[in-house]
Amino acid sequence: MAKFVIAPHMRLHEWIAEEKGYFQAEGLEYEFRDELSTEDGKKHDLGDRIGAYQTFERGRTTDVSCACHWTVNVAASNGHGKLYGDAYSVSPAGVFVPPESPVRQPADLAGVPISVGYQSGSHYATIQGIEQYLKLEDIQLSFKDGLLFKRMELLIDRKVPAASLFSGPYYFMEQLGFRKIIDTTFMMASMITGDPDPEDLRKYFRALRRAQRDLDLRPELYTHHYKKEFPARFQEQMDTRRWGPGERIVFEPYTREVFEESFQWIARHLSRGRDGDG
Repeated sequence: MAKFVIAPHMRLHEWIAEEKGYFQAEGLEYEFRDELSTEDGKKHDLGDRIGAYQTFERGRTTDVSCACHWTVNVAASNGHGKLYGDAYSVSPAGVFVPPESPVRQPADLAGVPISVGYQSGSHYATIQGIEQYLKLEDIQLSFKDGLLFKRMELLIDRKVPAASLFSGPYYFMEQLGFRKIIDTTFMMASMITGDPDPEDLRKYFRALRRAQRDLDLRPELYTHHYKKEFPARFQEQMDTRRWGPGERIVFEPYTREVFEESFQWIARHLSRGRDGDG
């Protein structure tokens, strides 16, 4: 039988469970595959309009992976995997601008291109947050700037005026003094790829539960793991002692009601929000 494939994906839990031997303690026969770490972060630069949904279409190579719950819902409904319903997570996220930006409040973002990942959590969460302040036709999204680290780098280099960021880049922007205009924290769900053994799934999530407890108790012991996924360019600037715990796994059911409500939200918003890239 093939080993259960585990890969970190912009959260600390897998790193903690691997470091502390929790997967092994559960008796899980697994392969730990780091698919994100590169010197320059290019694995996150997938091109224009390639977001989380498109990676599900292409086929992911791990047994369990995560994305915003909107994307996982649509991908699962289209046969690109199976949604895992016994847990979900919540990721801190926000729209950031440089400290010298004239943008001070959400209403100031009218007509300002905001870099987001196409059909990803940053895409939908940005609309969800800002539509409280602006008409949808005044929300200008830019899909050309790649996934998470590419958007972060472009914002740091002042090549984009605003960007939606989450996880480690969210904390890095705060550390560097970038201004968070609005919090857009969003739910994430897990997608099962292929047909892994149900008992292996239980072992995997039991290990993550132990990691979540450790993270809740002593987050400062584990935030150094963020460095393992960041491009080398930023390593010396990062002070992860100042950073928060990031995504939090909630070991409660992702209910049918939540699924249906989020699916309806996507149906209303999928083609809405102005694309500043034409």
